[in-house]
Amino acid sequence: MNADERRERILQELIKASGGPVSASSLAGMFNVSRQIIVGDVALLRASGENISATPRGYVMQSSPDGQVRQIACRHGEADMQKELNAIVDQGCTVLDVIVEHPVYGQLTGPLHLRSRYDVAQFLERCRKSDAHPLSDLTSGVHLHTIVCPDEEAFSRVRDSLDRLGILFSM
Repeated sequence: MNADERRERILQELIKASGGPVSASSLAGMFNVSRQIIVGDVALLRASGENISATPRGYVMQSSPDGQVRQIACRHGEADMQKELNAIVDQGCTVLDVIVEHPVYGQLTGPLHLRSRYDVAQFLERCRKSDAHPLSDLTSGVHLHTIVCPDEEAFSRVRDSLDRLGILFSM
């Protein structure tokens, strides 16, 4: 299989995953190449216009989200990340990303794509195993999340849950 064929098959695998993440390591295993080859292939696919996001759990094809896309402002320390993220997914919403405003670089966005408590637990486990700090550490805990909710009622439940936890940021 040549590189063009491999890239086409990578796209097929990402589409087949239905928005769920596919790790570079698993793609490397499928195509019997190194992880770095896959990283390069995905970079070329993105440069050619494919809407692929790299998340902490792997690559996902970006599609138009089903539901209402909203942003919500939060403020908390690292210890409350699990409470915050579970409060959102428990209402049937998906956490697409986290956004902070950096004084030098402007808006920094980290894709998350968390849809369930399992996703949240896996994300937090990766955080614990790494030496990296959450983006919100750069802004004293203040950050935004882009979330997709099935309806306005679910978004309202998220706001209420985060407010009860003391996480919803308001001036």
